[in-house]
Amino acid sequence: MSRQLILGLFIAATLSGCVDGGSGTGSASGATTVATGTSTTSPVPAQPTIAGTPVTSVVGGNVYSFTPTTTNPSGAALTFDVKNVPSWATFNSATGELSGTPTAADVGTYSSITIGVSDGTTSVSLPAFQIEVTEMANGSATLTWVAPTENTDGTPLTNLAGYRIYYGTNATAMSQIVQIANPGIVTYVVANLWSGTWYFSVRAYTSANVESGVSAVVSKTID
Repeated sequence: MSRQLILGLFIAATLSGCVDGGSGTGSASGATTVATGTSTTSPVPAQPTIAGTPVTSVVGGNVYSFTPTTTNPSGAALTFDVKNVPSWATFNSATGELSGTPTAADVGTYSSITIGVSDGTTSVSLPAFQIEVTEMANGSATLTWVAPTENTDGTPLTNLAGYRIYYGTNATAMSQIVQIANPGIVTYVVANLWSGTWYFSVRAYTSANVESGVSAVVSKTID
């Protein structure tokens, strides 16, 4: 049975080389000669980085998607690779996105998935992770919140565009998102929740795609 959860929502205040060595010279005739020399230290080549926290579970019939973030100091073209990609997923070697929609036949755990990136010289990878495909779930939670009407500095909020609901089974990593592109809607039912404790929060966003601060986190346990 679903339970109504009240979320207070408040908009954020900010809407609006080389190094040369020394040289030496030889002494007069008959003395030991010290050779002239220059030492050079080459800079360490810039390396790409890869980061991100993959979602580790998906309900059968729902879309799964994860794209890592990267930095590319060298400016060289990046290519991505994956190991142990699930049979129901596809991988984009240009962007690093792993995505797909598992079915009821794909229920199970897919382990040792590794996504890496290379600039042609250096390769780096995320830690291996797993994705658990679970059966369709019947649990739900009804969320209700208060629409913001002003900024925290007291000025009127005139460009509210909608809300994003963040939820998951970890209060500090709510990785699933529902976007509601209608500022007039202040109630939403999150469905397909399996057994366990779920955590929810809401953020408002403007037409400039600026998000508010996060609402209070609430939870519901599905039996």
